[in-house]
Amino acid sequence: MKPIVLAALFVLAATAVSAHSRLDTTMPADGAVLAQAPAQIVLSFAQRLRLTRVRMIHDDGPALDLDLGGQKSFRTRFALPLAGKGRGHYRIEWRGLAADGHVMRGGFAFRVK
Repeated sequence: MKPIVLAALFVLAATAVSAHSRLDTTMPADGAVLAQAPAQIVLSFAQRLRLTRVRMIHDDGPALDLDLGGQKSFRTRFALPLAGKGRGHYRIEWRGLAADGHVMRGGFAFRVK
């Protein structure tokens, strides 16, 4: 009986881990150095997710919410317009809801020289 319970717990734990969506790639890439600010950013996730907030922080300025454009569906790829502020360091912070209902968050950064 004990091996069956342990096997069931292992399967449940594996299912819970696979349900969370991690950020696979971004455009621009995390740590990239660019000649000019991009017109948009792209976030690609391993699993479907619904973005609830994306913020841009330029240098030490205030955080600005990016327009999600009414994107309310669960998907793996999001392209969002970016109103660049010229040279400097950019930090993009995102927050979303995974398909399993867990709140996910993360960020990436790039620099425009």
